[in-house]
Amino acid sequence: MKFDLLAKDPQSNARAGEITTDHGVIETPIFMPVGTVGSVKGVHQRELKEDINPDIILGNTYHLYLRPQTEILKKAGGLHKFMNWDRSILTDSGGYQVYSLSERRKIKENGVKFKSHIDGSYHIFTPENVMEIQRVIGADIIMAFDECTPYPCDYKYAKRSMHMTHRWLDRCISHLEKTPFEYDYSQAFFPIVQGSTYKDLRKQSAEYIASVGAEGNAIGGLSVGEPAEEMYAMTEVVTEVLPEDKPRYLMGVGTPINILENIALGIDMFDCVMPTRNARNGMLFTAHGTINIKNKKWHDDFSPIDDMAITFVDTDYSKAYLRHLFTVNELLGKQIATIHNLGFYLWLTREARKHILAGDFASWKNRMVQQMNKRL
Repeated sequence: MKFDLLAKDPQSNARAGEITTDHGVIETPIFMPVGTVGSVKGVHQRELKEDINPDIILGNTYHLYLRPQTEILKKAGGLHKFMNWDRSILTDSGGYQVYSLSERRKIKENGVKFKSHIDGSYHIFTPENVMEIQRVIGADIIMAFDECTPYPCDYKYAKRSMHMTHRWLDRCISHLEKTPFEYDYSQAFFPIVQGSTYKDLRKQSAEYIASVGAEGNAIGGLSVGEPAEEMYAMTEVVTEVLPEDKPRYLMGVGTPINILENIALGIDMFDCVMPTRNARNGMLFTAHGTINIKNKKWHDDFSPIDDMAITFVDTDYSKAYLRHLFTVNELLGKQIATIHNLGFYLWLTREARKHILAGDFASWKNRMVQQMNKRL
């Protein structure tokens, strides 16, 4: 994998770049649609490629390990072939999913013992076997196994957890060195900065992560319920430390406004279930604010879903029709809303990139944040 930094915004820390993997070029900043179980919920790969058009999508180690299981993925020749996706893929390490199973898991130095959310069977994730699982899944970018701390989190726990994440990182790296690539392309490895909402811990973790000299770096443990201002403060502390010549990935973030504010702080990569999950509940993101399509006010609004016409659904269907589909609980409604939201998120990061290259990102960002911060 290689990363080229192409431009920096004069009024902020925003950057435009290019990541090149064996599956193509990723223009940054980028939003990565989440394909948890090897599918972006409700979206055909053809629509994903032709209409939403992301350079990279995300798969989830925890879910893919449980179903269809690594044995099937190996027989298929990896996740790319299994799901018929020929662009880049990133897999998270399952650390966050295991964190979400708070009632069903035990964290020890060796790793995490957890109960499957599907059938209650017991499994163990260690830094070593998570690296092996990710080799078999075969994503272009794979993540270190970390512990994601909850919010709020007391200082002692956050510090202990951060040090364990660092020890786990060392184990990930030494095991990867002994575990060859599974397929005929290479994989890049990103470690993850932790430290909860404590500036000194975040700085310490960022320094440790930077010292490893990985091909890219990630920031985890944010967007877990902390106020946006705290998220931005932690991101700022970390981006000041992480090397400039490596891509920076902020995991699990966020709203369109969160994304723009974090791009301004020097983040290059994002992923979040928000555009897809909220779409299935009838929330649409637009450049002029959010729409709850279930509201009565749209029942006789025959104007296009979004006159910006980013994807075909925006002008093929009216707000009244989409509201009707949600009212009768028709699956197509969720699909239309999902394609719209993902199209918008990709438009937003691409537009940000254009403005970084043009040198006027900061003023455009401030205008967009104001514009998007309302309910229509």
